[in-house]
Amino acid sequence: MVVTQENVAVNGSSRLSPQEIADALRERIRVGDLKAGDRLPTQAELADEFGVERGAVRQALRALQDDGLLAGVSKGSPPRIAEPTPTGPEEPQPTMVGLAPRLTAAFSAPHVRIDAACLTAESLIPALGEPLRLIHGGQLKPARIDVRILLPSRDISLAFPVPVDGRGDDDPVHQRWLAMRNAQGHVLRHNLQTLRSHGIDVSITFRALPFTPPVKLYLLNGQEALMAYYMVTRREESTDTGTLDMYDVLGTESLLFSFEKATGQRDAAFVEESQKWFDALWETITTDLTLS
Repeated sequence: MVVTQENVAVNGSSRLSPQEIADALRERIRVGDLKAGDRLPTQAELADEFGVERGAVRQALRALQDDGLLAGVSKGSPPRIAEPTPTGPEEPQPTMVGLAPRLTAAFSAPHVRIDAACLTAESLIPALGEPLRLIHGGQLKPARIDVRILLPSRDISLAFPVPVDGRGDDDPVHQRWLAMRNAQGHVLRHNLQTLRSHGIDVSITFRALPFTPPVKLYLLNGQEALMAYYMVTRREESTDTGTLDMYDVLGTESLLFSFEKATGQRDAAFVEESQKWFDALWETITTDLTLS
């Protein structure tokens, strides 16, 4: 098996931990490099590839076996990749719960590509906390990170959030959203740019949508699409100038549905079409966005 970037110890050492070996093999399974029925290399071959003792490989394989990812584990021939369980697709989770582990897995790739279309960066900032922590701690080190964010333009009349009583000349709900959009965008950009201190090539770009996105979409390394519907609800929020009565969405609570290329043709088509949709918007009707 060819040694790839993911097999190089990310903490500068020549040795990977059993967990890191398991994570590397798990990522190969996720992206389809290892498919159901494929036989793994021997323990000796894996130990040579990862530069570790066989004991570390055995621990990694036990972890994959416990996760149900391996079949035919014995003292004889190498195990095979298990068939997908018949329990159906993973249950959707609220964005605040489901997004972070998917981003962490995506950041194990040498070239990380994250595309997002959303109302604000409210969900992205906390979800990126764990992969950023792992990078700063030396446990992950991608060579390059490209992040593209589509957010609504400040100049459009948003479908939401909006005042229940309708817009006036001075719309405090719109001003509140705009302040959040800009502040969160600045924080997101700053947090990602700090990774340059680790020698990582980081690019983060924003563009402005001419409409209010009815859903939020995250595209991870061209291999997975995560989508959640924005559910509009009436709510109140207290401010220094009074109470805002508005129709708004709680994006962090929206259920996040995952589609992975490796799952099958249906999911692969959804990922590919979602990427084409995002790229088309990026290259045509969107405009430069200034966070001010």
